[in-house]
Amino acid sequence: MYKNKRIAVVVPAYNETRHVGEVLRTMPDYVDHVVAVDDCSTDDTLATLRACADPRVVALQTEGNQGVGGATLVGYAKALELGGDVLVKMDGDGQMSPEHLPLLLDALIEQEYDYAKGNRFLAGESLSLMPRHRLFGNVVLTFVNKLASGYWHVFDPQNGYTAIRAEALRRLDLAGIHRRYFFENDMLIALNFHNARVRDVAIPARYGDEQSDLNPFKVGVTFPLLFVPRLWRRIYQKYVLRDFSPIALFLFAGLLLFAWGLLFGAYHWAKSVLTGHAAPTGTIMLAVLPLVLGFQLILEAVALDIRETPK
Repeated sequence: MYKNKRIAVVVPAYNETRHVGEVLRTMPDYVDHVVAVDDCSTDDTLATLRACADPRVVALQTEGNQGVGGATLVGYAKALELGGDVLVKMDGDGQMSPEHLPLLLDALIEQEYDYAKGNRFLAGESLSLMPRHRLFGNVVLTFVNKLASGYWHVFDPQNGYTAIRAEALRRLDLAGIHRRYFFENDMLIALNFHNARVRDVAIPARYGDEQSDLNPFKVGVTFPLLFVPRLWRRIYQKYVLRDFSPIALFLFAGLLLFAWGLLFGAYHWAKSVLTGHAAPTGTIMLAVLPLVLGFQLILEAVALDIRETPK
């Protein structure tokens, strides 16, 4: 146990036979249960998990390849069954050092947060080691995640080194959580529905010879399509359905005005180019004023949303 809390670590693994054994061997003594989940690997990952002599390790396998989120949720279910008070996700690729685990646990146990996650950007040495394409992708996805999740103080949302209170996990609709690489982002969005308190913890990553299966092009295309409906669902549930807020009013009115100004202005600009006649001043004002006012209302909605961030 760690400070009178039962700790269960979930280790999702897919084709990690070279690294997952070391992850299990270096698990700290205060960890009560280790749920290692093979996501139908094509190598010897499952055999490696089953060969571990540590009695704390429970080896499972998913029913078909589900992705990191699906494997983690299978592990979470088992960890709850085993009576874990705090559930940790530590990937099987060896990038997440167990020596930093107390930082996550203390955020939940001593500071009473519901969810804690690693942040490589707070650990300065990680930035120089992070591959450039990962760094750029993380910055872009972080901003979009802030908008969709409502956790404006959180950075590096793709970081998979996390810890969650068992009672916070039980409140979530786990059936609606994305099963693949969008999992960490979707967890934050789901947590915001319940105003869960989230803490960023400075934890450096370790980069070795592991190969990431994440396709940057695929992420750039699919993630925005996943973020948009979740943003609207959050706005509707939090600021319309549960408690009507000026945030929803400002956002919807701002978007309508901004869209009108943009489309109306673009139409008359194109018309003036084709005909050679400049648009009248009144027409220009009918485009500019809604555009400016709509932009201001959208900014006000964002500012109010930032103030509503659970902290």
